[in-house]
Amino acid sequence: MFQTFINAFKIKDIRKKILITLVLIVVYRLGCFIPIPGVNTELLKTAVSQYDILGFLDLLTGSSFSQFTIFAMGISPYINASIILQLLTIAIPALERMNKEEDGRKKIERITRYTGVGLAMVQSIGIFIGLGDSYVINPSFWTYATIGICATAGTAFLMWLGERITEDGIGNGISMLIFASIVSRVPSTVIGWGQQLAVGTMAWWAFVLLMIVVIGLITLVTHVDQAQRRIPVQYAKRVVGRKMYGGQSTYLPIKANANGVLPLIFAMTFIQFPGMIAQFWPDSGFYSFYEAYLGSTTAIYFLVYGLLIVGFGFFYSSITFNPIEMSKNLQQNGGFITGIRPGKPTSDYLGKISGRLTMFGSLFLAAVAILPTLALHVLGQTSAFGATSVLIMVSVALETTSQLESHMLMRHYKGFLN
Repeated sequence: MFQTFINAFKIKDIRKKILITLVLIVVYRLGCFIPIPGVNTELLKTAVSQYDILGFLDLLTGSSFSQFTIFAMGISPYINASIILQLLTIAIPALERMNKEEDGRKKIERITRYTGVGLAMVQSIGIFIGLGDSYVINPSFWTYATIGICATAGTAFLMWLGERITEDGIGNGISMLIFASIVSRVPSTVIGWGQQLAVGTMAWWAFVLLMIVVIGLITLVTHVDQAQRRIPVQYAKRVVGRKMYGGQSTYLPIKANANGVLPLIFAMTFIQFPGMIAQFWPDSGFYSFYEAYLGSTTAIYFLVYGLLIVGFGFFYSSITFNPIEMSKNLQQNGGFITGIRPGKPTSDYLGKISGRLTMFGSLFLAAVAILPTLALHVLGQTSAFGATSVLIMVSVALETTSQLESHMLMRHYKGFLN
């Protein structure tokens, strides 16, 4: 990975993309230290350590929420809006037709941005209304308005920042922002583990076991992320003018975990939404019920979490992988899968393979997100930084490395053709 980064940095065009990405991430991290006035951050840090939902939000924002800076709400409202719009696209035929057109997709993207901004406003104000006036300095209408406007502006700016990274930089903008937030907490987490080991609150065998879990998790995620199913494809010979094309054998690669880490991010955000609503009334029976049966350490929580990961895996796969279109493209180019007739049998075969790989990838994400978290809990590590964080960091790093290699390969072919 590091060698790929070094080789890519030597190429002017790719170096420009890398520098743009790094500068935008630095801008994001600088914004994480600009506080929003009117918030009692000392009490807020206590609440973050007590409530799992606030700890999760603090993880995704790189500790911006506990300090309540302008990026306190992070990119989570935009992710929630994306989930809502994607679900509505399947449920509402008009949105589905709109999603098939380029102009329609742009309209849906604008609606997603506006919905994300609205959710940021509601969540930022609602959290402090739920927590109580003691968390706000000089509580008044203007104080709550200031908190809501500043936090919403920060989310809107992050949405723009993510789009700039996607278009002008390297990697997916949303994933890169979440990656930067989680990486920023790695030093403090490792130092905390070292301090626990030094003062004796953590046994040496627990520390060794913890390192084995982390290293094993990184190795497993790397191997599965790079694994792929290769479907043999044969191209028939055909004459175009005076030249003959085709006749060669190749393969169609389908990744074992083609959806990457997105189903996990969607599931993480979605499962925390009821807790966010319950947080508005911390003294109510609804919040007590949520903490008792859906808290982050309950069996029901892990069961629902795993089902959501599998569900979003199939949902995202249905959007990104179209076996009918792929079968049609193969047939138009004179290609066919060995032993499978062109047309519907090919699309059915591809759909069957995709379904099996999606199930494997979704179950893998669920297992990696849940089992190591339980192991860390047994070791007494209840920090929000855990298996899920490692999974996101490794997946985003591998995805970014793959994109760098694609850019270098594309530039090589362009230079060859020129």
